[in-house]
Order: sequence, then C-alpha cells, then structure tokens
Amino acid sequence: MLEVETKTGFAALVGKRMSKEVVFCGEKIKINKLSVAEVKAIQALAQSLEKEEEAGFDVLRTIIQSAVDGADKVEPADFEKFPMEELSKLSNEIMKYSGIGQDQGK
Repeated sequence: MLEVETKTGFAALVGKRMSKEVVFCGEKIKINKLSVAEVKAIQALAQSLEKEEEAGFDVLRTIIQSAVDGADKVEPADFEKFPMEELSKLSNEIMKYSGIGQDQGK
C-alpha cells in the first residue's frame, strides 16, 4: 500500500496566496500578496530595464499582472487604456500589501 504524506504546519502553507479586495477605477478587485519569487522576478526586471524609457511602466504592469486576479489575461497594450494614476495607486497598494515599501502588509 502506498502511503501519502500529508503536510501540516508550516510546510502545508507553501504556495498559499493571501488576498484582499481593493477599489480600482471605482470597482472592487482582488489582489494577492506577491511571493518572494515574484518580488525577485520584478526586481530583476527593474534592474534589467533600468536604462529604458518605458521600464517603469513595464515593471508596474508586471506587478499588477502578478498580483491581480485576471490581469495576466489583459494584453500589454490594453494597460495603456487605464488612467495612469489608477495603475500607480494599484501597484503601490500591491507593494504595500506584499510587505515592500511604506505601510508594509496593510
């Protein structure tokens, strides 16, 4: 008989996503805390794009696509159809909720 190992405690939490609702463009959406791997990937992207003009927008889009339910299905060009201020607020909210920057984890 094959024994199945059931993970408990800390090990059972590996990969668990934490989320909350925020308002974006007047509508409620769900954001997820970024994992360590996602934060590292975003940091690497930011460093690799450091000298490009559009780098900030690419990083912002990557943050949103990593954390917002369904945002990974939105075409990169469609992000340009949103108000910049709303995208920036959303990105900042994700970063704060993920423990990066001021007011970490709130």
